[in-house]
Amino acid sequence: MHIVFIYKDYAPVMGGIESHLQTLAEGVAATGLRVSVVVCQPAGQHLPTQAQINGVMVYRVPRQIDIASSPISLGFWSIVRQLRPDLIHLQMPWPTGDAVAALFPHIPLVVTYQSDVIRQKYLLHLYAPLLRHTLRRAKRIIVTSPQYRDSSPWLQPVIAKCQVIPLGMPPAPAPDAARVAHWQAEFPQSCLLWVGRLRYYKGLHILIAALAQLPPTITLALVGDGPEAANLHALATTLGVSARVRWLGSLPDVDVRALQAVAKLFVFPSHLRSEAFGLALLAALQAGLPAISCELGTATSFVNQHDKTGIVVAPADASALANAIETLWNDDVRRVAMAQEARTWARAQFELDEMVEAHADVYQQIIALPDAIDN
Repeated sequence: MHIVFIYKDYAPVMGGIESHLQTLAEGVAATGLRVSVVVCQPAGQHLPTQAQINGVMVYRVPRQIDIASSPISLGFWSIVRQLRPDLIHLQMPWPTGDAVAALFPHIPLVVTYQSDVIRQKYLLHLYAPLLRHTLRRAKRIIVTSPQYRDSSPWLQPVIAKCQVIPLGMPPAPAPDAARVAHWQAEFPQSCLLWVGRLRYYKGLHILIAALAQLPPTITLALVGDGPEAANLHALATTLGVSARVRWLGSLPDVDVRALQAVAKLFVFPSHLRSEAFGLALLAALQAGLPAISCELGTATSFVNQHDKTGIVVAPADASALANAIETLWNDDVRRVAMAQEARTWARAQFELDEMVEAHADVYQQIIALPDAIDN
């Protein structure tokens, strides 16, 4: 069986969906299935057009133009046609991917519905017919949490075809002692930690506003880069907390794991439904770092269990965020209990092998009974 995954980006491009796609593709390939991934060349880079990476054949096609962070490439059709897949698996939303899938109506389609379109409301009017067509045509729609399945208006007409498969994550190695010592020296009084891309929906402006309400001994370590960096630097200066924010940029995994061991809390202030899951949130819990997140009606409140693995607060509320941070920062007993619960929950619910096996079962069912799942 030949499975072809299509999406706009793949490793080494960093991002939640990109990370998930790589983990899934490599996991499925390890089960013995033939796996190819077709993606766009990263903007401004020239990676090999074909490469085998950990058992997965990766094909990169040129991007002609980017519209609202969505690359358009005319090379997908010919590559997918040459590969002759038994099944196409599309990560949504991505309009170019919908269009490519529509060109192969005879090939069974599985989609992972990662999130609703939130910000590009005007473009959504143009995309909506294609989005609905893709969801109707898909044999199976995979969603990462029951919360997103039940709260997305786009999924309600096709909910019978939706299957919840939470994202899985491989067990992280123990933190490197030398790197832990390095970061302990950098943050001798511990810190708050955030990891990700500096994007509009991440709520970092709310976190910086919350930091201004907290005691001056509490500092924030921000790991990552992104388009909101300049705005966030300016806000931190305006609010007088620039000295308490450490802008660490992109760091290797060994340093992220060390910071997870040094920090007291992981703060995940994403305030819009564009934040559909939160792999960085899951990674923190897996490492035993209690988290504070926001109630979005998405998987974030499935990942971070309120009053068990951390605290969930209302979105876009700096005062609520500050109160939750200060509460856990000063309560060692509660924080230690949450750390143990976080490890247990992450291990029980987000096991990588179970995620891969569930996807492989979906592919096998659809190939064996291609007409039995139409809605």
